[in-house]
Amino acid sequence: MTRTQLRSAEERRKDIQDTAAALGIDDVYIDLLVETFYERVRADATLGPIFDKAIGDNWGPHLATMKNFWASVALNAGRYSGKPVPAHKKHSTIEKQHFEIWLSLFRATLEDTAPKPATVLYFMERAERIAKSLQLALFCIPGLKMPRA
Repeated sequence: MTRTQLRSAEERRKDIQDTAAALGIDDVYIDLLVETFYERVRADATLGPIFDKAIGDNWGPHLATMKNFWASVALNAGRYSGKPVPAHKKHSTIEKQHFEIWLSLFRATLEDTAPKPATVLYFMERAERIAKSLQLALFCIPGLKMPRA
């Protein structure tokens, strides 16, 4: 019989942060990941124009937001309090196939920058879950199942 162990929010946060630290994930790595990834997004023939139209000259604030977002996702840092679904819904040019390109670029960036192979898996599990959640919210895709946690 499996026992369920209840953990406090602080215990859960510490476990996440310890796991991330063991994978070489810290603010310095997240900075590198976000800067490198969005450099590639801007250079991508499909995603670049979509992001440029949405962000314009506000790349500095957007990158800062994305660093806080990924620190919150990967480190449970609690620095992001935005609303991704409404932020994406206001852009009518986003199509479901764009998520595959985004995920592919994200994986390639991780593979090129991650301190350990397991770091790629750690981020991709989260990125895929986020992408599916956004696709469900944006496109109401029947049959699209969320990966199990």
